[in-house]
Amino acid sequence: MSVFLLEIGCEELPARFLDGLEKELRHKFTAAFESAGLDFGDMTVNSTPRRAVVYVEDMAAQTRLSEQVVTGPPVKAAFDAAGNPTKAAEGFARTQGVAFADTFTITTDKGEYLAARVKSGGEETMALLTRLCPEIVAGLSFPKRMRWGSGDFTFARPLRWLLALLDKQVVPFEVGGIKSGRQSLGHRVHGPGPFSLDDASCYFNLAKSDLKITSSGLERGMLIKDGGNSAAAKVGGKVLWQDSLLHEVQGLCEHPVPLLGSFDESFLEVPREVLLTSMEHHQKSFGLEDKNGKLLPHFLTVLNLSPKDESVVRKGWERVLRARLEDARFFWHTDLNSSFDAWLGKLDKVIFLAGIGSMGDKTRRISALAAWIAEETGGVSAADAARAGLLSKADLVTEMVGEFDTLQGIMGSIYAAKKGENPTVSAALAEQYLPAGPDSPLPATRCGAIISLADKADTLAGCFGLGLVPTGAADPYALRRAALGMARIIVEQKLRLNVNALFAKAHELYGERQWKLPKAEALSKLGEFFALRLKNYFTGLGAETLLAESVVAAGYTDVWAAFARLEALKKFSAGPDFSSAVLTFKRPANIIRKQGENAGLTGKYDKTLLQETAEKQLAATLDKIAPKFAQYFKEDDFNALFEQLYELKPVVDGFFNDVMVMCEDKALRQNRLNLLFALVEQLRGLTDFDALQV
Repeated sequence: MSVFLLEIGCEELPARFLDGLEKELRHKFTAAFESAGLDFGDMTVNSTPRRAVVYVEDMAAQTRLSEQVVTGPPVKAAFDAAGNPTKAAEGFARTQGVAFADTFTITTDKGEYLAARVKSGGEETMALLTRLCPEIVAGLSFPKRMRWGSGDFTFARPLRWLLALLDKQVVPFEVGGIKSGRQSLGHRVHGPGPFSLDDASCYFNLAKSDLKITSSGLERGMLIKDGGNSAAAKVGGKVLWQDSLLHEVQGLCEHPVPLLGSFDESFLEVPREVLLTSMEHHQKSFGLEDKNGKLLPHFLTVLNLSPKDESVVRKGWERVLRARLEDARFFWHTDLNSSFDAWLGKLDKVIFLAGIGSMGDKTRRISALAAWIAEETGGVSAADAARAGLLSKADLVTEMVGEFDTLQGIMGSIYAAKKGENPTVSAALAEQYLPAGPDSPLPATRCGAIISLADKADTLAGCFGLGLVPTGAADPYALRRAALGMARIIVEQKLRLNVNALFAKAHELYGERQWKLPKAEALSKLGEFFALRLKNYFTGLGAETLLAESVVAAGYTDVWAAFARLEALKKFSAGPDFSSAVLTFKRPANIIRKQGENAGLTGKYDKTLLQETAEKQLAATLDKIAPKFAQYFKEDDFNALFEQLYELKPVVDGFFNDVMVMCEDKALRQNRLNLLFALVEQLRGLTDFDALQV
């Protein structure tokens, strides 16, 4: 069994390219080998800024051999009257790559046919790799590609070398003017090379000994963490590791060397969030804290080399960070000398969205909408919610957020606390943009949740009024994320809130203006949009699509209740009689739907017109369970509501077995339809059985 090695060498790749590159290389080589019928063992795919490596063990010498009987033309078309092969027969043999003498006849259900045994596979692995490698390398996809020199070939960055070996033999091919060989280049400083590799199996030894690189990103991350933790321990601290930053940093180096630096303690007067942002976002470095959680005047950065004089390199990093921190301290003091009133005045000159006013207008709408939500849901005073809404965007015009835009909301919260605002208000400001994505944390406080809801509802109402409805993959204003965030907040906070009423209130607060869509149409489209996002949210939580659809179809405006109904339906659907129950309750729903709105059904039936025992029993059962349904709905006991269906089911089945609904007597028919309508209305708020398929 053989070892295959491919190393694609190039100029430095952006760190964000590496994950996709590794995934695509693994997928393409795996798919190509499996399609060709080539057996292989473990595949290792690594990448650094300057290279991508594919290392495959236990490669078979050739693709698997197989034989297949292929049928051709019918015998009567394959031979003429004299028994000689026709052109159709000869063409069949030629197409299959066999001599005509090797063909034979077979009998099938459709008659006798000419056939041939066709062998496939058996391609030498070297020949296969020679064919596959240039196709795969040239076909790799990147967020951006570039040209270099005078050629037309494009790649993420200029190609510099191609190392391709099958055991000790070079796999010959050419891509972008670069011919494959057995040479590799190492770290630019510690192992520039070139170095020649005799055997593919020796690559990882060469990488460590001569190239001076660590090809595995996971291994580089471990080296960074081990070295960083050791350095931090020497100053009595621990590193504030950020997984996303660590992943980025390990993609920026081939030879990671953690380095501990320091800054003046006087900078610790600046808020922790500002200091960490300056370190992490601008310097790609990590902060340190002591055992009590207090930030230390140290930082950890990662070099891509082992310096001859570590102190010189450290001083350089410290000098650059100091300049950043000096700016931050200046912004901090400048903002502390300003006021929220001054910032609110400036917001009137900042455009929110063309056609729907300034950021000042938006904060006033958020304030009013937040107060309305607080009154509807409770848990926080309307005054606090209104104040938090009014101050929500003030920090956008501060000096600090102007420099560190990722701190919007956070700085507003810090300044609010410094300037004596209610703690409820200041905490809400820090949470107003949450959740920032599907995996982002949610607001922890009720006031923060309300401000986030008001902000998102205001944006949705305004955008839909302007006709800015997301289409396909286009969603420039992140409206899908906003709707999903609203659903998550409402469920998490257990808010009893009618979202359609919320959207209507948000639209109303814009006042009279020229909209692209009439109010009724905009709100209708927005309701449909939100219902679809809610269904997607439910399926994202693991619910079956049909269950989520049926619950949303039965009513989505009370989001928390819809979620609770879904949980009860999931439990009900796990029962042995679920399929039978669905069929039972779909039948009346289908009949009522087919009658249409013009049937004049009200759900009120005349008991004196009930003739059959089965319909009398259904009416009696509905009378009996109606108070229970009302009580269980009031108590949000949806499990109990679904349990009631077991009592209803045999009665409904008996009704359809013994009663002719669409009878000739008009009065009798209408009465029976009203009886079914009463049943359907009783179930309508629970789930839409018509949406379930069993």
